[in-house]
Amino acid sequence: MSENTTANKSKNFIYEIIDEDLKTNKWGGKVHTRFPPEPNGYLHIGHAKSICLNYGIARDYNGKFNLRFDDTNPEKEETEYVESIIEDVKWLGADFRNEVLFASDYFDQMYLWAVELIKKGKAYVCDLTADEIRATRGTLTEPGKESPYRNRSVEENLSLFERMKNGDFPDGAKTLRAKIDMASPNFNMRDPIMYRIVHAEHHRTGNKWCIYPTYDWAHGNEDSIEGITHSICTLEFENHRPLYDWFLDQLGVHHPQQIEFARLNLNYTVMSKRKLLQLVQEKYVDGWDDPRMPTISGFRRRGYTPEAIRNFAEIIGVAKRDALTDISLLEYAIRDDLNKYAQRAMAVLKPLKVVITNYLEGQVEELEAVNNPENPEAGKRLVPFSRELFIEQSDFVENPPKGFHRLVPGGEVRLRYAYIIKCEEVIKNANGEVVELHCSYDPETKSGTGTSNKKVKGTIHWVSAKHAIDAEVRLYDRLFTVENPAFEENWLQHINPNSLEVIRNAKLEPFLKNAKKGERFQFERNGYFCVDTKDSTEHKFVFNRTVTLKDSWKK
Repeated sequence: MSENTTANKSKNFIYEIIDEDLKTNKWGGKVHTRFPPEPNGYLHIGHAKSICLNYGIARDYNGKFNLRFDDTNPEKEETEYVESIIEDVKWLGADFRNEVLFASDYFDQMYLWAVELIKKGKAYVCDLTADEIRATRGTLTEPGKESPYRNRSVEENLSLFERMKNGDFPDGAKTLRAKIDMASPNFNMRDPIMYRIVHAEHHRTGNKWCIYPTYDWAHGNEDSIEGITHSICTLEFENHRPLYDWFLDQLGVHHPQQIEFARLNLNYTVMSKRKLLQLVQEKYVDGWDDPRMPTISGFRRRGYTPEAIRNFAEIIGVAKRDALTDISLLEYAIRDDLNKYAQRAMAVLKPLKVVITNYLEGQVEELEAVNNPENPEAGKRLVPFSRELFIEQSDFVENPPKGFHRLVPGGEVRLRYAYIIKCEEVIKNANGEVVELHCSYDPETKSGTGTSNKKVKGTIHWVSAKHAIDAEVRLYDRLFTVENPAFEENWLQHINPNSLEVIRNAKLEPFLKNAKKGERFQFERNGYFCVDTKDSTEHKFVFNRTVTLKDSWKK
C-alpha cells in the first residue's frame, strides 16, 4: 500500500483512540495490529476493508501488522484457503513481513493457560451435551442454570481435561467451560465453552490434538502472545469484549484493547461465508474466484485493482453503526482508477459486417489511435483499416428512434480515428435479418488530417475484418436482483439470470493478441475489460468485463 501518515489522513474514531493512547504512553509508544482470518473460505470484500484498516493503522503509525490464521476448527479449514488468503493479503499491499502466524502455533501455551484457570477454580470440565448447554443458558429475562458438573474438584477437572487431551472421550462427550456467572445479563459470560473434543486431522498439526480451543478463548490469547496493542474487530464481537477482557485479566498477561467497528455490508450480494460456500458447492458460480463473487480473488479475476479496493475502503470510511453500502461506490472506485491508465482499444462485441464499396480491394491503411486521452505519455498506436470492417450490430438501425445518431439507411457516421461513411445498401438473409452493410467513404474526411469540413453527429468504433482477432467476451453483472438478498428467506431464487452473458465471436483490435493475463483495457464505448487469468490461453482469448463505463443500474 502507498505511504500515508496520520497528518494527511482523515481521522476516524479508531485513530482518535490511538492518538490518545500515544499521548498517555499506554503501550509504550507502540502500535501493533493484526488481521486474523479463519481459513475456512476465501476472503471477500468485507475482509478487504478490515485488512486496509488494520494495515493502514500500522503503516500510518509506523507500527507492526500481523497476518495470523485463527485455525482452531479443523473440520472446516483447508490449506487451499490458507494459500488463497496469503495471496489476497499480499495483492492488497499489506506488508506482514512475510511472517505468517497461526493460532495452532500457540496450542501448547493455550493448553497450559487453561490448566492454570482450572487450578484457580475458574474453569471446569462439563459433561452436558451441546443441546443441554443451550437449554440451560437461560433467556434475556431469566438466568441460566448451573451445570451439575460445575463444582467438580480441581483435581478431578485436571484429570478429566488431560484425558480429553489424550483422546479418551468421543466427540461431544465433554467440554471445558469457564466458571463465570450463569446469571450474567451477557450470554457470553454464562460459563462459555473454552475447549471441545474434535477428533479430526488439523491441516498443520495433524492428529496431535483432539481438543480445540473456541474462538473466544483463543482469540485474546493469540493477541496477547503476539503483543497486539489494538485488537480491531467488527461489531458482532462487541458483546464478546467482556469475555475477552475476563480471560486476559484472569491470566494476568498482556492485555490488548478490543475496538469494534461496523462491518461492510454490500448491496446486491451476500457476504456470509456459509452462503458463498453454498454458491460454490451447488455450482451457481464457477468457483470462489468467479468474477461475480464478492471475493477478493473474484474481483482480481474480474480486473479490479488493489488501488481501487483500497480507495473504496477509504471512501466508505470507518463507522460504529452497521449500514448497507451501495455497490456503485465500489464500481466508481474501479472506474476512477482504470480511467487513469487503462489502454484504450476498439472491440466489436456483436459484429455486423461493413463493406466500403469505394475503397480499393487489398488496400490497408494504418491510422493513429490515442492509447489513453487521460495520459498523454501513453502515446499512440496504429490501427489497420481496410475495405471490410466490423461494427456493432446496435450501431445500425433501419427504423431509428428519435435522437439516434449512429448508422441508418442513407445516413452518415464517423468511424473512430478514420473516415465518415454513408450507408448505401442493406443486405439481409432469408429470415430478413441484417447481415451486411454496403457503405461508401469520403476520403477527404480522414480523422485528424482530412480537408473536408463535413461534420456528423455520431461516431462509432470498428475493427478491420481482415486483421481482427476472435475472442470470447464475458459480460458480468450483479449476482442478485434484490438489494439485500441475505435478508430474503429464499435468497437463491433472487440470483440474477443475466449475471453472465458469454459472447463467443467478438472481434478485437489485432494488438490485443499480445495482451497478458490480468491486463486491463478500456474497450471504447463498451466498458473496462481484462484478460481472464484462468481460461485465456495462447489460442483462446477470453476477456472479462470489469465494469461498465457508467452505472447502468441507476434509475
